Amino acid sequence: MAELRHSLSVGSRTTPSPHEGTTPLTAPGNISNDVGRDRHSRDRFRFFFVNDETRLTHSHFLSSKISVFLLVAIMLAALVSLSSLVDRLSAPYLCIKDGIALRCPRVKEPPSLWENPHSATTSWKPCAERRVDAIADLPSANETNGYIFIHAEGGLNQQRIAICNAVAVAKIMNATLILPVLKQDQIWKDQTKFEDIFDVDHFIDYLKDDVQIVRDIPEWFTDKSELFTSIRRTVKNIPKYAPAQFYIDNVLPRIKEKKIMSLKPFVDRLGYDNVPPEINKLRCKVNYHALQFLPKIQQMADQLVSRMRNRTASTNPFMALHLRFEKGMVGLSFCDFVATRLEKVLMGMYRKKEWPRRYKDGSHLWSLALQKRKEGRCPLEPGEVAVMLRAMGYPKETQIYVASGQVHGGQNRMAPLRNMFPNLVTKEELAAKEELDEFRKHVTSLAALDFLVCLKSDVFVMTHGGNFAKLIIGARRYMGHSQKSIKPDKGLLSKSLGDPYMGWATFVDDVVVTHQTRTGLPEETFPNYDIWENPLTPCMCRT
Repeated sequence: MAELRHSLSVGSRTTPSPHEGTTPLTAPGNISNDVGRDRHSRDRFRFFFVNDETRLTHSHFLSSKISVFLLVAIMLAALVSLSSLVDRLSAPYLCIKDGIALRCPRVKEPPSLWENPHSATTSWKPCAERRVDAIADLPSANETNGYIFIHAEGGLNQQRIAICNAVAVAKIMNATLILPVLKQDQIWKDQTKFEDIFDVDHFIDYLKDDVQIVRDIPEWFTDKSELFTSIRRTVKNIPKYAPAQFYIDNVLPRIKEKKIMSLKPFVDRLGYDNVPPEINKLRCKVNYHALQFLPKIQQMADQLVSRMRNRTASTNPFMALHLRFEKGMVGLSFCDFVATRLEKVLMGMYRKKEWPRRYKDGSHLWSLALQKRKEGRCPLEPGEVAVMLRAMGYPKETQIYVASGQVHGGQNRMAPLRNMFPNLVTKEELAAKEELDEFRKHVTSLAALDFLVCLKSDVFVMTHGGNFAKLIIGARRYMGHSQKSIKPDKGLLSKSLGDPYMGWATFVDDVVVTHQTRTGLPEETFPNYDIWENPLTPCMCRT
């Protein structure tokens, strides 16, 4: 962490004290003593004396003026030196480093700490939901061009995107969609079926006017295993972010010929700007309305949210923090982090084993790591998150729900965050073991609980990219965007936390000003913008 990386002994530095000026002011008034000895002489030389007295008074006046000017200059220099000294002593990496804990100065809480300004949340509304008076726009069962089948690969959120895209592709080709299979995740070794996570009846019924969806492979197709293994039944080499026309030209003819085809692979195989607007709107309808978790998952998530709000005597807002600092994420990032020599060696061995082509001999990784950090492409460490949140104004008493896997580095790595924000809990700490046992049968069920709690939190904070964070931010934007979704400017944080001469006040100003426009309000889209993160058009309408 940068504040630990730069924990210099600034507190022991000495700044030369400004020179203490003396004020050489003297009060005129006794300069005529000698003259008083001889009144006659004084009268005689009165003309000359008056001139001398005037010159002397003028000389003292100039001297006083210069002295005042010098005193003011010295005082200004002293103030500048003192301000500089205070800034240096309160730099962000010096948030009173107490062992492995960090204690940053408290910041005044801004009025918009827990929600976006109301005036900024009234311009757009969601408009991808099913219309009551909608007319069905799909062919009959006898007129379908064929059946398509997909494996939704990856983790829960990657699977969610694949399902939305599958519905859209079926619509493009006027084909019937067979309920997708959730492919076994290679990392979590989870074998979850669609119906173990999602409400199938609601899914099919909500989309009945758009796409035909069947629960299983048609009975007339006898060799079901062939659909999973036969090259003749599989459409491969679909390019990433393919346009709608690609499916019409290359996939539809094969479906018409074979009547049933498997599409593989199917991750990010449909673009955003090269499909009709109504197809993007359909994807939002699937994501935000049709694809709902089972009632038991929603009920457990509601209990967790209620417990977060009522952990103290009064109802409190709470923050959900998606902390991406698992061993796999740290390794895959190829970024450099504060660690012991042994930890760095072990991480190098892990990277070499998991990603040998990227690791090579490791000699090029240091410059690559520095470049990625400057560009803001490294996961935030727990301590960096703590400093950022304190700079934004979140007090020690803030209730924080952590959605995370096993943090790399364990309790030592979490200590700066946990010490600065002690009211930090996970679902395992909020719920009894017996309550979560049912959900442990499927790892994706536990991920679904985190998803829903983050979705319903007052403030959501992401620390790194990924489908989970994109889907949460997009859903919160779509559903009203009054609650804040903070997407950190990791490039700014890297630069600021690595600057040993930046004062705490300057750091706070930079963080607050920069993140005023990173709180989850709808943004104008641009080519190839990810609609999962910002569904402004065509899924939202002006009020």
